[in-house]
Amino acid sequence: MLRSRWCRGPAGDRLGDRAAASGVDSGERGRPSGPLIVSVTDFTSDAYRDLPGIARRGFELRRRWPHLGGAVGMWLWAMPSARRCGSVSVWTGRGALAEFVRLPEHVAIMNQYRRRGTIRSVILEYESLDAARIRRDAEAWLMSDDHLRAVRETPRRMT
Repeated sequence: MLRSRWCRGPAGDRLGDRAAASGVDSGERGRPSGPLIVSVTDFTSDAYRDLPGIARRGFELRRRWPHLGGAVGMWLWAMPSARRCGSVSVWTGRGALAEFVRLPEHVAIMNQYRRRGTIRSVILEYESLDAARIRRDAEAWLMSDDHLRAVRETPRRMT
């Protein structure tokens, strides 16, 4: 699995940024109380030809990340040979995640690619920023047997 570097959002403090790089738990400093919300998304494209455009649009949206309220941090990930890509994003709460989902840029990406593949997602809650645990949990969910079985059964279009 290919993974981008950690991209810190405005709600992520410097300790959280270092924690993401080193896998150390940052604790509760520098953020509002309450659980952190982690959104893991997984898009499987019907066709290889769509992957470059999906990746480009994802990186364009990532440039906004440092200006998104409630954004703690995120990784983009890809498994090109399986036609899969997505993100692992950390938020201060469900409201912040909902605001992101409604962004015109995000809506445009979803509208453009929604019918060109299969998307699934999960929301996880954590009491503190433990980047190593979040990454392990996200990767375990992404590599779950149920999903891998479904991907193997999905016909590939080489166009």
